[in-house]
Amino acid sequence: MFWYIFAGMRGGPTRIRIVSLILERPYNMNQIGKDLGLDYKTVQHHIKVLLENRVINSEEKKYGTQYFPSVFLEQHINIFKEIKDKLKEKTTIQRKETEK
Repeated sequence: MFWYIFAGMRGGPTRIRIVSLILERPYNMNQIGKDLGLDYKTVQHHIKVLLENRVINSEEKKYGTQYFPSVFLEQHINIFKEIKDKLKEKTTIQRKETEK
């Protein structure tokens, strides 16, 4: 499932960036958008995908809701890190080929 969410879908790299932030500390949607330079609707869409797939959790369902890593993510953090590293490596290789 992680591979599909983060590597198999077009928004995977953005979701990786969001989860990486949330792993540092809880964030709300406005903070995520500001830190990553994304508009609110984009953040809202990705948060919805991450919540539906139990990657992140929230305590409240209102404006300013804080999001944090789920137990499921914490149990599978090595898979997340592997995907993140592989996508970073792939992006680096593509960038080098473009520069040739």
